[in-house]
This record gives sequence, structure tokens and C-alpha cells, in this order.
Amino acid sequence: MRFHIQQESDIPASSQLYNQICFAIAARHYPPGHRLPSTRQLAMQTGLHRNTISKVYRQLETDGVVEAIAGSGIYVRDQQKQREVKSSSSYRNKTVIDIDQEVRKSVDSLLNAGCTLQQTRELYVHEIDWRLRCGARVLVSTPREDIGASMLIAEELGPNLNVPVEVVPMEELEGVLESSNNGTVVTSRYFLQPLEEMAKQHGMRAIAVDLSDFRNELSMLKELKAGSCVGIVSISPGILRAAEVILHSMRGNELLLMTANPDVGSRLLALLRASNYVLCDSPSLPLIEHTLRQNRSQLMRMPQVHCAEKYLSESTIDQLRKEIGLTK
Repeated sequence: MRFHIQQESDIPASSQLYNQICFAIAARHYPPGHRLPSTRQLAMQTGLHRNTISKVYRQLETDGVVEAIAGSGIYVRDQQKQREVKSSSSYRNKTVIDIDQEVRKSVDSLLNAGCTLQQTRELYVHEIDWRLRCGARVLVSTPREDIGASMLIAEELGPNLNVPVEVVPMEELEGVLESSNNGTVVTSRYFLQPLEEMAKQHGMRAIAVDLSDFRNELSMLKELKAGSCVGIVSISPGILRAAEVILHSMRGNELLLMTANPDVGSRLLALLRASNYVLCDSPSLPLIEHTLRQNRSQLMRMPQVHCAEKYLSESTIDQLRKEIGLTK
């Protein structure tokens, strides 16, 4: 079997070779115990440097796909029994329950459906290449008027994803996708439909993330005394509008409500002067604290400030990691 490396592809050459070897083994082009080509043979066939091929073979051995026999070569490992993958950054100390059996079942299903081995291989390679391309970066997008929502999403996704996270206003997204269609578009459910259509035109996908349930914040609002003044500060106008609706549905006219964007200094100061309690998102907290320090002498009382720790639910972050091919 010959391997072909697409030099113009955005997928790293080492990843292309790794995937092709895996599928050759899964499709039984290389059965258990078969000796794989030497690094010299693959270098001549693919044009890759022998060091790159050696790195691919080491990764295959680490993942338990092949085994190296000193002085003999690299051989396809017998996968009939359950095994534990050797320690690596991705699978350390995790027991894998015969992944290869699942691969065989999947391949058999496609063969039973009428696909040839070559078609089956192409289907798998296409799907994995597409997922790798989707996992190249994350583009967080909402309309420019509520770009603050994108900033909140990106702030929480950044530390949790091992890929670049960029904020792109919806009005500019078309141009960004035309220049490079690698990545996954992430947004809130309010804007999913138009972004799905735009992403689909460029062979990409759009995924909506779910917000936190804000359980602690809602419980606190339920316990406030009637007549209390509540201030809500956020960089997202959409959050401020939603907060007004939610608070009114919970408490009617029992509570006085003020909202402000932290960048509007005069409105923020008025809110801090009037409010007993202030709820805010994490980007707004430094500006609130600075305004309180600068105007302490003008305040009759200091409001209680509560910062919401999470904007996104933990489950939606975990799901996104899986969607773009990351492990926790």
C-alpha cells in the first residue's frame, strides 16, 4: 500500500501519515504481526524526512497501535485482547476497552453497506481531516452591537481549549471565513441560525454554547428585601436586557433595577450610588472596583458587589472540547 501526503493541505504531514497508517491497519491492509515499511522506504515514498516518520512511529507505539522490536522493525500489534495504552499526555492512566474492536465493527458496517475498502478508508480520512480542520481554531461571533457576549464566551473558552480563540463580529465573519475556512464558529443560541448558514457555505460548522444557570445569583435575588435596589453591570447589552426580564418575572416591581455597561462611567457611578447590591460579570469587576475607590467619598454606603464566576455552563465547555477533538 502506498501513502500520499498532500503538501497543500492544512493538516500537518505527520498527522496525515499517522491517520493513513491507522486506517491501513484498521482496514487490514496491514494485519496483526505485519512488518511496516522502514523509515527509509516511507521517506522515499512520501518525501517526508526520516525523523518525521520516526516520530509518527513513536506516537503509534505510544498509542499501542504498533510495537517496535529491536533490530527487526515496526510491527502491527495484535489488538484482540483488552489493553492499556502506554502513558501519554492524552491517555495517561486510562484503560482503553478494545478501541480496535469498535473500529473493526465500524469498518464492517460500511463494508456491509456496500462500500469498498478504498471507499471506507476515504470516508474515514475525510471525516477525521474535517474534524482536525474544525479543531484548528475557534471563532466566537455575535453581532457587533453585542460583541461583549463574544468576549465573555472567549474569556472562558480560552483557558479551556488548546486552540486559538478569536472574537469576530458577525458583520465581519464572512470575510474571515473567505480568507481561511479552518476552525469552528461558536456563538450563543440567539444567533445560531444565521451563523450556521454562513459557516455551511464555507464547509465549516457553527455551534451554540449554553449559558450558566446562574443558580447562586438567582437564589440571592430571591432573598433580597422588597424595595432593595439592584444594579446589574455587564459588557453585554444582551445580558442586561435578559436580566431585566428575568428579574421582573421573579420579583415583579418589588425590586428597583438599574443596569449599566462598565464603559459608560457616568451611568456606572449613578448605579453604584443607588444600588444596595450589584451583580456583574468578571470583565466588569475591575472597573466597578476602580470606580468605587475613586468615588468613595461621594457614596453614602458601599454596595455589596457579587461577581458571577461562570458565564458558560461546564457541560457546554466539555461538549465543545469533544466536538473539536480535545480530551479533558
